[in-house]
Amino acid sequence: MRKTIRAVAMAVALATTAAACSSSSSATSTASGGAGVVEGGVLRLGSSSSIDSLNPFKAFEQDAYNVFQYIYPYLVQWDENLQLVGEWAGDWTWNADDTEVTFDLTTGGTWSDGEPVTADDAAYTLNLILKYPGPTGLMAGYAKHITAAEAVDEGTLKLTYEAPVNEAWALSELQQIPMLPEHIWSAQEGEDGKGLRQFTNDAPIVSGGPFVLNEYTKDEFVQFTRNDGFYGPKPHIDGWGLKFFTNEDAMVSALENDELDAVESIPAAALEKLQANPNMVVSETPGIYFDDFITNSNKPLHEELLDPKVREAFEYAIDRQSMVDTIMLGHGNIASTIVSEATGDWHNPDVQPLPFDIDKANQILDDAGYARGSDGTRMANGHPMEYEILTPTDVTGVDREFEIIQSGFEQIGVKVSQKALDSSTLFDVMAGPEYSYPNSYDKFDLALWDWYPLPDPDFILSVVTCEQWGFWSDTGYCNKQYDANYEKQGLITDQDQRKQLVWDMQAQIAEDRPYIAMINRNVLEAHSAKWDGFVMSPIGSFTAYSKLTLEQVHQVA
Repeated sequence: MRKTIRAVAMAVALATTAAACSSSSSATSTASGGAGVVEGGVLRLGSSSSIDSLNPFKAFEQDAYNVFQYIYPYLVQWDENLQLVGEWAGDWTWNADDTEVTFDLTTGGTWSDGEPVTADDAAYTLNLILKYPGPTGLMAGYAKHITAAEAVDEGTLKLTYEAPVNEAWALSELQQIPMLPEHIWSAQEGEDGKGLRQFTNDAPIVSGGPFVLNEYTKDEFVQFTRNDGFYGPKPHIDGWGLKFFTNEDAMVSALENDELDAVESIPAAALEKLQANPNMVVSETPGIYFDDFITNSNKPLHEELLDPKVREAFEYAIDRQSMVDTIMLGHGNIASTIVSEATGDWHNPDVQPLPFDIDKANQILDDAGYARGSDGTRMANGHPMEYEILTPTDVTGVDREFEIIQSGFEQIGVKVSQKALDSSTLFDVMAGPEYSYPNSYDKFDLALWDWYPLPDPDFILSVVTCEQWGFWSDTGYCNKQYDANYEKQGLITDQDQRKQLVWDMQAQIAEDRPYIAMINRNVLEAHSAKWDGFVMSPIGSFTAYSKLTLEQVHQVA
């Protein structure tokens, strides 16, 4: 997923959220949840991201998926050790040849409108995706190789696959699919399923997770209350509020001034100050997130950008270490592939990033025939090598990344300018209008962005497949052999064999360079010492992959 920040009316948001998300509870607080656990209260959470849509078939920003995690049932989730464990599913059983899996679901839950949460909702959601793979495109990839979903009874769900699948891969795919209320979404299937993407899913949202989304003001805040009909463990808190900031310094100040109880992520520049504050708890761990340099791999405005030698020279001219030093202040590392080191064995250590070497970059371009003009700018196909780099207005440090790239490219005779766009507009420019494919990816040259992948490599490997044009793809990269390997890696039941193929795919992307992975960012979080129960991991505490933190977070005595 993409992590982005949107414009916020700061004064209004501060006043509104402070009133709506008080950290005190109207009920009497008692330490009934165990030693030091105070029941009740409302957690006030700050974010430098935002929500592009509350429709799971349309959203692509990280905080939207975080919200879905807490309002919808999911079959499984990731724990703090990056292991898949049960969520709605208490247990599951595979048949002998790995073509069927049966989930035992926790029964007794209700949607927030009183309707029961049953296996029928799960079967409906999955069969809906199979029925309309185009309109449900972001989700269709997660249901790959499933041929049927059956509700055996209200607490049993059976999935059938077209071939034997890797069990870990299949569970990782299913973890990304929120199970939706059939009685709400079955009315949205108009125009051969296109109505599914047109549904705004406005608040209050019929919710089946531990919390109900009651109120939402775009780019300002979201408010949740506890869902008493939740099938799982009862959260300690009465609810929580998520407030959006465009300025990370203002967000940190709100945390220090007790206007927030926690923040999703803190800038590296604030780390030392917060660590010295006795009222704060600060956490840091290597993350699986990375920032990337993107080259249009379909029809860039300037066709020389398809030349492998140009892309290789560009990588030599990017000073990644300066990015780690100045943007992350050392709280991160140079990236080498689109699968980060923090994922463990999935990362291919044999793929090494090219060093920052201006002389080498110049030599490559000289040898390839890109001669310099009278002003020092190189020429390609009769025009100067001058390009526009698109950047999101909302990724921390992206302006500094551009400056570092601009400086390096200037030394190799390449001029670049920056065009900043909000993330929704940026993706529309890169991918083209909805349903315009395959006549897309022909209106830009270069871009910078970031990725928030999953612990399993399948997702980040999928974003450069041909079938993700118009959905997750922002490069227009399409390689049939790569796609064949992508399909194969999900069907290899032997985990070591799958790992080797995943390594080969990373190497291919590193060689073709639709992305140049630049830096991996550490997870940096902070919360008030008045609160505890945060479940930290390389994907953070507040994620789209786990309900654990908001089920366990609590005020302390």
